[in-house]
Formats: sequence, C-alpha cells, structure tokens
Amino acid sequence: MKQAARTAFVLLFIISGCQTAVAAAPTAPAATVIIPTFIPEATATAAPVDKKATICLAQEPASLYPYASPTQSVWSILEGIYDGPIDVVKFTPTPVILTKLPSLADGDASIEPVPVVTGDPVLTTNDEVKALAKGVTIYPSGCHAPECAVTWDGTTELKMDRLTAKFQLKDGLVWSDGSPLTADDSVFSYQLASDISTPVNHYVTDRTSSYLTLDAKTVEWKGIPGYFDALYQQNFFLPLPKHAWEKIKPADLLTSAESTQKPLGWGPYVIAEWVKGDHITLKKNPKYFRAAEGLPKIDTLTYKFLGAQADNNLAALEKGECDVVDPSVGLESMIEQVLDAQKAGKIKAAVGQGPEWEEILFNIVPASYADGNSPVTGDRPDFFGDVRTRQAFAYCLDRDKAVNKQLLQQSVIPDGFLPPGHPLAATGLTHYAYDSTAGSKLLEEVGWKDDDSNPSTPRIAYGVPGVADGTPLSVKYLVTDAYLRQEIVKVLADSAKTCGIQINVQTTTPDKLYASAPDGELFGRKFDLAQIAWQAGQRLPCDLFISSQIPSAATQWMGINLSGYSNKTFDAACLAARSTGSDASQVQAGAAAVQKIFSDDLPAIPLYFHLKVAAARPDFCGLDMDVSSRSALFGIESLDYGQTCPK
Repeated sequence: MKQAARTAFVLLFIISGCQTAVAAAPTAPAATVIIPTFIPEATATAAPVDKKATICLAQEPASLYPYASPTQSVWSILEGIYDGPIDVVKFTPTPVILTKLPSLADGDASIEPVPVVTGDPVLTTNDEVKALAKGVTIYPSGCHAPECAVTWDGTTELKMDRLTAKFQLKDGLVWSDGSPLTADDSVFSYQLASDISTPVNHYVTDRTSSYLTLDAKTVEWKGIPGYFDALYQQNFFLPLPKHAWEKIKPADLLTSAESTQKPLGWGPYVIAEWVKGDHITLKKNPKYFRAAEGLPKIDTLTYKFLGAQADNNLAALEKGECDVVDPSVGLESMIEQVLDAQKAGKIKAAVGQGPEWEEILFNIVPASYADGNSPVTGDRPDFFGDVRTRQAFAYCLDRDKAVNKQLLQQSVIPDGFLPPGHPLAATGLTHYAYDSTAGSKLLEEVGWKDDDSNPSTPRIAYGVPGVADGTPLSVKYLVTDAYLRQEIVKVLADSAKTCGIQINVQTTTPDKLYASAPDGELFGRKFDLAQIAWQAGQRLPCDLFISSQIPSAATQWMGINLSGYSNKTFDAACLAARSTGSDASQVQAGAAAVQKIFSDDLPAIPLYFHLKVAAARPDFCGLDMDVSSRSALFGIESLDYGQTCPK
C-alpha cells in the first residue's frame, strides 16, 4: 500500500548439491552369431541442484507483519513473500498481480460530480478532511484551482467532484497454502489499515469514501469529494489472507505469530525457518503464479543478521559469507572502499541516488515576522528576503568541492529536488556553479558592503531592507552531528568566507533539530539556515514550499513549508501538477514550472541526493538499484548468478 510519503543492491552465492556417478552398462553374453548392436548407457538421473544465496541485513526484523511499520530490512524479506501488488520502477507504477492500472482514459477510473450536504466528509483547499459546514473552503465541481474555490455559506446546493478507480486481479492467484486470493483479501487489508490500532500512515484511508468488492477479482476505490490523488492508480491495498487472519483482532495482528513470524503470501517464496538472532530462510513457493516461467531462479534464500557495521558486511561479502549486502547496511558510508573492491573485481556494486535529497533551507520569513519585521523589537534581521541574497549564497558555497570530496562523484550536484531519471525532472533549470565573484556582485547590489576590503571578514549592511545598517552578514547554520554533514559544512563555511559571508555552524542532535513547534528551532521557524533532508518520491514535493503549508500559531503549527516562502505562481503550478483533474501535459508543464521557479527563487539550496548502495558477487545478475522502489530486491524472483545469467 502506498502512503503520502514513499523510497529503494547485490549477491554472492553458495551452491550445494550432489550428482550420481554414471553406472557402466552390463555386458551381453557371447552367442554363436554376433549381431552388432548399439546399446545406450544407462545414466542415473542427476539430483536437482538446490541453488542457494545468502543476503546480509543490517538488523533482524522485529516483525514481518506488513502493517507493523516495516523497515528497509523487513521489506527486503517481504519482497519474497508478496510480489507487488504494484511495483514502482523508475518512479512509475507497474501492475504485478493486477490486469492493469486504472486510468481516466480507459474508463476504469472516473471523476463524477456528487451532491454534498452538511456533515459529509470532504477535502478542503488546504488538504484537510473536514465535515462540510458553513465557512469551509472547498473546490466545487469542475474546479481544481484556488481562483474558483468557494467558502460554503451553509445553504447553497453544492456539488463536488469524486474520484473512483477499479482494480482487477489476474486469474490463477493463490495463497501459498493453496487458498484462492480474491478481492475480499484486499478489502480485508483496507479494513486493517483503516483501524485505529494499526500503526500506518492513514492519509489515504482518511481520504477514502469506500473500498468495496465488486466481484471475486474486482475492487472499487472511491475518494471523498474533493480528493484528487495524482497517485490514485496505486490505491489498491496489499492483499492479506482473510481466511487465515479474519478471526484475529487488528490490534492482536501486531503480535500474533501467524502474522508476525510466518505470514502467508502469494510471492515466489515462503518462510521456512526463523532462527532468532541468526537468520531467516525462505524456500521456493511451488504455488507461485509465475512458477511456469522458471521463477524464482534461486531456490533458497537465507537472510543473515550481521549488524549495521558496513565494514564487517563488506568483509563478509569478500570472504563469501554473504552473497548480497543489503542497502540497509549503509555501505554508502564507505563508498571509497566499495568502489575500490569493485575495481579490483572482488564485488559488484549497485549505487543509486535519492529519492532523499539534502538541502540548505533558508528561513526567509521567521515566525516572529507574523506581526511585522522590526529589528528594533528584537526580530531577526531580514537576511534572506531579497532573492539576490539567496542566489549569492548559492554562488558562494562550493557545493561541488564539499560533496564530491565525500561522495566521490557518485551523487550529482542538483539544480532541483527531483533525482536523475525521475519522469517529472525538468531540464533548463538555473545552475549555480561556485563563483565567488558573481556571488559578491549580487551581495553588493543588495547593500551588503565589504567595508574593510577584506573578503574573509563578514560584509556589513548599508541600506538593506529589513536590516539595520551596520549589521554583519553573519548567520547561524543548524546541522546534525552526522559525520558526512559535519565534513560537508566545513568546506561550505570556508568557501563562504571568500564572499564575505560568515557561517556560524551550530551542531545539534536530530531530536533537537526536529523538535516540535513552537519551541523547536526548525519547525518553530526560528533558524537562519538549516541543513536537512527531505524525500522526493513519485509525488512532486512542491508542498514543501507552497504557501498553505507554512506552519504558524494561526495554523496550530501544522505545515511543512519551514522556509516561510510564498509565491502565488508557484502555488498554482504546484496544484496543477498534483491534481488528478489535470491531464498528463498539464502535470508535466506544472512540474516544470514548479522546478524552474524553485531554481530561480531558491527557498533552499539543493546539496546532493543521498546514496543507496548494495554489493554482490561479481557474477551476480538481476539486481537493480532502483531508488524509487520500496526495496532493492523488488525483482527478487529474477535474481541469479553464475552460468545461468544472461550473456
């Protein structure tokens, strides 16, 4: 199942088996007349080889129940139990156990106007689920933009648009115990996901009006009026075995051995053994719906729990104790050693970028500006209100040197927030290569003067709006104590000096950095600069900078636009790109516009995309580091090694 926020490696194998020796054919007795004949040798049939592989994980699962907040390690195991139901490949959904994905063009998805009355759950223009009442602002039928939104007066007859999608299962699907897999299993899963005791993100279930079985193979999803989910094609809930679990309470499924230790699935493998503290073994599922295709390629998978120490796992791979080191181990922390081992032919590395991206966030409008900016009353100087200052910072921070020194050219220096290969990634964005001359020129234009002809000392404000004359260009930079971030910020702060920018690094812990508003510096919008990470999945992450997401006392501190950036043109483009009511060309155009405005206005400076790294034996095949997938092992049934790999 998908969530409003969504993320995705390499092998060495042990072959065991035996082959019976060829027996000599018996000699025929002599005869008076000898007639030459050709008697074929009787050859004993070779026993089938049980092809095995060992995958090393960072940690042992606490549970294999898919609604128990599964970690990356858990999904690497569950890929063998559940195939799909929808795989995301290169940020594009691909049906696995469905005949197709619904679409508005094909008619198995539709948008229809429906009447709404007081008390009906609807989606507001701020993406909140509310009971319709006087004063609630919504998009009426036919409207998908702020310009045509209405605030209901409580009496006027009102219609809103509702999205519907139908999903059909393929023929011949069965659970590993032989029971038929039906639409009821997906509806059962939806009911579990909707239960208050189930610890999953309830974004989609809260916005679902109904999820019903139409026949044994078909389910129908309906959203609440006003909810236009751009990812509606994935609103099919992961089937769970109703016949085996329906008598267990949703809360008890979090601890039941049936769901947490040996869950039934329909995928290429079944759980054969779990030795606590050591390993989990999966065996080939003879009832797998793709078994006739010769899948899975590997008969037995053993998941070993070697811990999160990247060096230990890499050494185990080189010694043959692991056939795969899963991305959960964090091999990116020793990327140089991984690349050296690959160059020496000892391993095969798979490296991906994103979808998480690191940024330097500007606090353009601190929360204290709500009643107007006044340095006299103690408000922070308006360092970043002028876009030229933000652009100057982008020129003056040597991102290329800072990032590539640590990541060895394995992550691009981005101009936007979408990783390479994303279908919505735009070209022609504004690029800010390190250029202290260009940066200094912009600062001069704004009014930040080098009054002592010494670029290594901070510039001084003269005539900068919202900044008292004589204020030095000295800003606080919040960053966690993670090694990579600390090494990068050292280079950035040093390069900023060449432009007369003083960066005062303030190291903090993740708990303190992400503390709740209003007290937390980040979510309370009390910072100057902050280095943080966000995720860019299939959904365009423009809500990070949309005006309606600015947290403040007036919004009960709800929202994720921590920069305070506000631009009506950006808002409109964001809504157009994320609306199901838009056709493909409108979505692409809106996404391109969002990214271009972002790269021009710079509410944040993109630093790098996070690396995901897995490693395997040199003769391994079928492993694809697709960062958009929920696991590097999403194609687990096709993994192989040795002579049977494609040439």
